[in-house]
Amino acid sequence: MMSLCHDRINVSCTKNNWSNGIRASLYSLMVLIILTTLVGNLIVIISISHFKQLHTPTNWLIHSMATADFLLGCLVMPYSMVRSVEHYWYFGEVFCKIHTSTDIMLSSASIFHLSFISIDRYYAVCDPLRYKTRISILVISAMIFICWSVPAIFAFGMIFLELNIKGAEEIYYKHVHCIGGCSVFFSKASGVVAFMTSFYIPASIMLYIYYRIYFIAKRQARSINNANQKLPNGLEEKNRNSQSKERKAAKTLGIVMGVFLICWCPFFVCTVADPFVGYTIPPTLNEALIWFGYLNSTFNPMVYAFFYPWFRRALKMVLFGKIFRKDSSRCKLFLE
Repeated sequence: MMSLCHDRINVSCTKNNWSNGIRASLYSLMVLIILTTLVGNLIVIISISHFKQLHTPTNWLIHSMATADFLLGCLVMPYSMVRSVEHYWYFGEVFCKIHTSTDIMLSSASIFHLSFISIDRYYAVCDPLRYKTRISILVISAMIFICWSVPAIFAFGMIFLELNIKGAEEIYYKHVHCIGGCSVFFSKASGVVAFMTSFYIPASIMLYIYYRIYFIAKRQARSINNANQKLPNGLEEKNRNSQSKERKAAKTLGIVMGVFLICWCPFFVCTVADPFVGYTIPPTLNEALIWFGYLNSTFNPMVYAFFYPWFRRALKMVLFGKIFRKDSSRCKLFLE
């Protein structure tokens, strides 16, 4: 049996009647996700900020993405956790709009960073001789500016101007809006725009670029194999190294795209489909898919940082407090 959030108000939202055991389990799981997101991304931020050897254009892009993911875990996830478990919004209508806008902004910013990282990797792998001239600090700064400004304008403009409900005002105020609720609602038009802006276009860029990277890297490895065959010594070892690098590149690209698509695809597909099926997708399912999307920010440090050999050494120095030693910022994490 469902109960109202406000017993004396007819337009109040309905509460769930989950047992304390289920709520405790959900809170424990979500707190674990939040802490993992905060710790993982904070270590990336500290490592890149502290060690001078890591002050490269590519790493500043990763640093900016980790900042977006950290802020998502710090400013958005805790309030989303309470909303998801309690099915009630304690924090007022104005803060609901701020929270929703910040949620969309930071999630989209994280996805935008992934797209620009794929562009950076494309030039690093496919045009290494001209990489430093094409991907300069100025270019990276422009990428970072786009990653933050476009999602911010889109998210806050969409929510505070109520463009997300335009064309479906009657449905929203009669059947969705209620006191004590804070759900993300999109009309058909705004749902398609959000899907295209925050997911489809960035995902298409990533898929196309990583597709190109994989086959160009494969062709380069094949060329190296052919060149090594003309050498009298070290033929087998070099061939094995080349084949190993090819498999590692393919595996890394598979993990990058797999994590991104698994985390975000279900949510955005449901978001764009919901208005066209009469808003029949259950709110509980929508909340679960939002947390699946959040997991991308949890996994980003693992995918983009933990796979780098230098990061393991930086991680040890951060955890054991070695970064407080004199001149630790000049420590060599890898051979240049």
